Amino acid sequence: MSEDRPVRALDGVRVIDFTHIFAGPLATQALGDMGADVVKIERLGSGDAARTYGQGVEDDDMGGSFLALNRNKRSVEVDLKTPPGVELVRRLILGADVVVQNFRLGTLEKWGLDYERLSALKPDLIYCSMTGFGHLGAMATKAANDLAVQAYSSLLSFTGEPGGGPVRCGTAISDFSAGLYATIGILGALVHRQRTGQGQHVHTSMLESQVSIMNYFFADYWLKGIVPKPMGTANRLGIPNQAFPTTDGWVVISNANESMWRRCCVGLGIPEVGTDPRFESLARRYENAEALIATVTAATRSKTTAECLAALEAEGVSCAPVNSLDQVAHDPQLERLGAFLEVPRGDGGTARVVATPVHYSASPLDVRRGVPTLGQHTEEVLRQLGLTDSELAELVRAGAIRPIDHDSGERRQP
Repeated sequence: MSEDRPVRALDGVRVIDFTHIFAGPLATQALGDMGADVVKIERLGSGDAARTYGQGVEDDDMGGSFLALNRNKRSVEVDLKTPPGVELVRRLILGADVVVQNFRLGTLEKWGLDYERLSALKPDLIYCSMTGFGHLGAMATKAANDLAVQAYSSLLSFTGEPGGGPVRCGTAISDFSAGLYATIGILGALVHRQRTGQGQHVHTSMLESQVSIMNYFFADYWLKGIVPKPMGTANRLGIPNQAFPTTDGWVVISNANESMWRRCCVGLGIPEVGTDPRFESLARRYENAEALIATVTAATRSKTTAECLAALEAEGVSCAPVNSLDQVAHDPQLERLGAFLEVPRGDGGTARVVATPVHYSASPLDVRRGVPTLGQHTEEVLRQLGLTDSELAELVRAGAIRPIDHDSGERRQP
């Protein structure tokens, strides 16, 4: 190990990554950023379906959905429908620390790559399974995607404008929340193994993760019987607490307490509204919500977004502009935080992507490998496993791996 860099949090940890699309790749990328050696097992010929997700990337295996979630990984292309392919992957797993998979329940079982059989051979194995609707119950085998889980969890029922139809959260929130919980679960299991020597099976699901980040809505329902309804950008945690129009865009204003409400009115140039009896308390503001929103809207509509922000920030009021994505992509605050990275692509180019938002003082995250082309590291990984030329040739004859092109060579990354 080089002496000119800090020890990474997960140096020496080997992860076998069976994940695809969004949820699983987010988790394994985070582990890779923390220093783990992540070996991504991809379907022979097509690989992770996210390679061609999105418009205009049908002929490219490096679409944005794939680039965003697959740095710091090595790609191994294997046909798991062949017995030699299954045996090859089993050997890789027995030399690893962690397996992560988000196949539909029962998929890896049919190949003998389930936790029960693998842990019998390697008791310290940590095996993380991610499902759509959970690993137990009548819906355990039901197919899932982000939209279906947003709907089933009730999120769609109260996202959108009052009186309108269901509105999807703009990002794949149930996928990514599941990926975050998977990462947390794996890190906890690694600590447990360090203390006890025992591996274990870690489960999480899109549905449970989605419900978890809606926690206070459920608490309010059980305490007070409140069933949330669409409120646009508003919520039930304070008022005003939503987006308001300006002369050139929108500004979000969030009032957390009585003092901030009065300061908000001063900032907007309507100090008399802060002491109006109709709005003197949170309860009264909710009773007169329509009049309050109309009054604040009239004030913000007389100013530019920048003028609103400057006036409100001078009074210590929580506020923000409603930015478009292209504005945030060049945001100086995020640049200062190192939130964006330039990473190499296995095809020789580079890509700008979003970093994992964790900052360690002693073991910083880094990019050691870029985003791999399909099967880019098959030969490299298998030779590290100890396979000889004749064994590789036999795997090719069995259809378990692609022929290795020694003339062009594998495109390797540093």
